[in-house]
Amino acid sequence: MNVLLFLLLSINLTIFVLNYSTGVVAFHQPKKRFSGLYTGPYFDPTTSTNITAQLGTHAYLPCKVKQLGNKSVSWIRRRDAHILTVDRYTFIADDRFQAFLVEATDTWTLQIKYVQARDGGQYECQVSTEPKMSHFITLNVVVPNIEIIGESDIHVKAGSVVSIKCIITQSLEEPAYIFWYHNDRRVLDYDHKEKNIKTERLNHDTTVGTLTIFHTTSEDAGNYTCSPSNLDSASVLLHVLNGEHPAAMQRGKNAASPIPGRWWGPLSAGLGFSTCLSRRSALTIIVLIEIASHIILSIFT
Repeated sequence: MNVLLFLLLSINLTIFVLNYSTGVVAFHQPKKRFSGLYTGPYFDPTTSTNITAQLGTHAYLPCKVKQLGNKSVSWIRRRDAHILTVDRYTFIADDRFQAFLVEATDTWTLQIKYVQARDGGQYECQVSTEPKMSHFITLNVVVPNIEIIGESDIHVKAGSVVSIKCIITQSLEEPAYIFWYHNDRRVLDYDHKEKNIKTERLNHDTTVGTLTIFHTTSEDAGNYTCSPSNLDSASVLLHVLNGEHPAAMQRGKNAASPIPGRWWGPLSAGLGFSTCLSRRSALTIIVLIEIASHIILSIFT
């Protein structure tokens, strides 16, 4: 009877083990048992069905399975039916994929590192019951938009100040950094009197990176690239001019005048305009004079 009682106590009670070398008492708890009636595995109804991740970040797809018992959990990519993982084992050559168990919440999570646009789509969390049980999660990949404000070619005079602004929109997370490159060499702003680099978060999905060159020289000419962390890049070509006046500086998209140059001199002189007056301003005055004349004629006729 005493032996039987001892065995029962050893099964149900916590066993204390004394480590004589350290004097530490370790507590060994019995394995976690299911409480109540075991009905087999089932998915937690609170498990997410949609996950959104930004390009270049890590995505985590959770699958909460209760009362799993000795069953296995597999992750399958639906678009090609590729088995990615079974329990903790990975069955794809792409080492960005990994599955791990959070025991406290009975959650088998599929991790996808450095998410790419092609990773978007539906994933299946499958339990090896008969018949199979499946829970589907859709991964939405947000691809930020990156652009440099203005034309692809910038023309400035030597000695002038130029600011190149790189706008990143639809960005769930602010980039860890924005690097600038001049002809494939990284731009550094150790001397703030020559160059300055600034990054500013405008709102929840927009970041602006600004590169300012305070005194441009011919050496500053070339290709400039804005390269945010884990994202695509955008480039612009800077031209530094020494007295030249290219068409790009004289005539922008809205600068063209309908009055040919060979007629402008005589026309401005005949109307009494100064030759320093811009064609656009003079044209506006001509139109106003014509409108006024029509009004006067309508009154006296």
